[in-house]
Order: sequence, then C-alpha cells, then structure tokens
Amino acid sequence: MVVSVTVLGSGVGKSLDRNLFSIQPAYAQRITPGDVWQLVYQELPDLPRENKYISKENGKVAETNTLVNRLIRYHVYTKGRAPIYRLDWKLTLADYLGANEIMYDTTYPGNDSLRKNPIDGDKAAIARLTRSQRDALVQVLVNIFNPTSQNTLSPTPDTTATPSKSTTPQSPQRGGAELLK
Repeated sequence: MVVSVTVLGSGVGKSLDRNLFSIQPAYAQRITPGDVWQLVYQELPDLPRENKYISKENGKVAETNTLVNRLIRYHVYTKGRAPIYRLDWKLTLADYLGANEIMYDTTYPGNDSLRKNPIDGDKAAIARLTRSQRDALVQVLVNIFNPTSQNTLSPTPDTTATPSKSTTPQSPQRGGAELLK
C-alpha cells in the first residue's frame, strides 16, 4: 500500500510539511488522582485528614488513606465524574452532604481496605466545613487537575464588590453618530 500527500499552493507546502511531519511537544502534565491529595493538603493545610483508620492488610494506621484521597477516588472512580469541572466537584460535595445522590457503604473508597468504613466520618468532616472552605477545596482541586484554566476565582471569596459610580440616572451622551463621520 502506498500513501502519498500532495500539497498544492504557494508557500503553504513548507508550513504544512512542518506541521504534518514533525513531532509537536506535549505541554500537558499527567496528573494521577492518587497523587493529588498531597497537593491539596499543601494548599489547604487546615483541611481535616481523617486518616486514623486501621488497615485490614497490616493492622496499622493507614496514614495515606486520607479524606481528600477518598474524596478524589469517590469522585473519579466511583461516580465517574470529570475532575476538571467545578460543578462536578460541587455535586460530589452535595453527595457527602446528603443533598444529591445516595452514597453506598459497599462502594465507598476504603470500605475494602480499612477495618472500619470511613463513609460516616467523611460525611461528618465535610459537613463541618464552612461554605468558604468547601469552595476553596473545589477551587484547589480544579486548579490541580486543570492547571491550564487557572480560574481567577479566589479560594476565599470574602470580598464584596462596591459600585464605583453613582447609581443616579445619567442623561445619555449626545453626538455619537457625529463621531462616526
């Protein structure tokens, strides 16, 4: 089988050849959900860890099995939600708060590896967070999973906008059409 590419046109051939037949650098950084929890705790050190559960495998405290680790695994693997969208993370937090979908003990991360299922403790820990803490958690997760879209939203939205102009009605400006001449 013979495949040929013919490019017609003036000056197009060189740029097209360069685009078709060269290797473009990869700019995306691969992030695995298993590593993200550490980055979240670096950004939000006051977030509860909930990592005092005992491992079924070795009988020791599973310190790396944290609340954020289980939250991410629930979000990505159990629910199959995209980790790059704020709305999807908010739906996951709504699950924990009992306001969206039912969370099942048998499919919750940690149920198979920890002696005690951490679902109730994790739901309680999420419920203890303030709204601004939950918003900050969502923003940090989105920023980590999707670093190219760094939203301009601050993790702590405590500022209020104040209008800079008077709210009294102003008369319309005249002469707009004359400026087009």
